Parts: sequence; C-alpha cells; structure tokens
Amino acid sequence: MEKHKPERKFKAGAVTATIWKNEAVRQDGSKGEFYTVTLERRYKDRNGEWATSNSLRVNDLPKAVLVLDKAYEYITFKDLGIPGAEAIEEESDEEVEEV
Repeated sequence: MEKHKPERKFKAGAVTATIWKNEAVRQDGSKGEFYTVTLERRYKDRNGEWATSNSLRVNDLPKAVLVLDKAYEYITFKDLGIPGAEAIEEESDEEVEEV
C-alpha cells in the first residue's frame, strides 16, 4: 500500500507547514479534491531524540505565520489557476522548501 505523500512543505527554522492533497466524493457522486495543512515544530527531547509538537513557543509564532502564508499562497494560486503557480510548485526539487 502506497503511503500518502505531502503535496508540499514549507519550513522556517523548526516550524513546518505541510500541505496535503485529499480526494473526496461530493453528494452528487462526483469526485473532487481539497487541501489541508498541518503545522508542527521539531525539537530535541530530554534524551536528545528528535520529536514533533503542535504546540508553539512565542518565538515560533512569526515562523508559523511565514510558513502558513506560503502554504496559503501556494494553495490559492494552484486552485485559482493563476499563472505562476507552476513556478511556485517547481521552485525546488526537494520535499521541503526553506523560507
């Protein structure tokens, strides 16, 4: 079974916004798609192991605003078919885009 992969990731420091493309069946039976965004912060725990959290510290807030703004821009341009959306998508071959 293939794992559901993210559409795109935007990262600022330890804060990452991940965009997920989802499929749904509408009430009329037609198929559609929508996007969701997860926000997380990476940190090292007491044992020095990397962990993730959805809780942000005050210093993480500007980074969260930045990555969420980038996620919103990406999804909006893509949904509206605005020229240049492809350029945003192809900016980086890497899974995570550092902002």
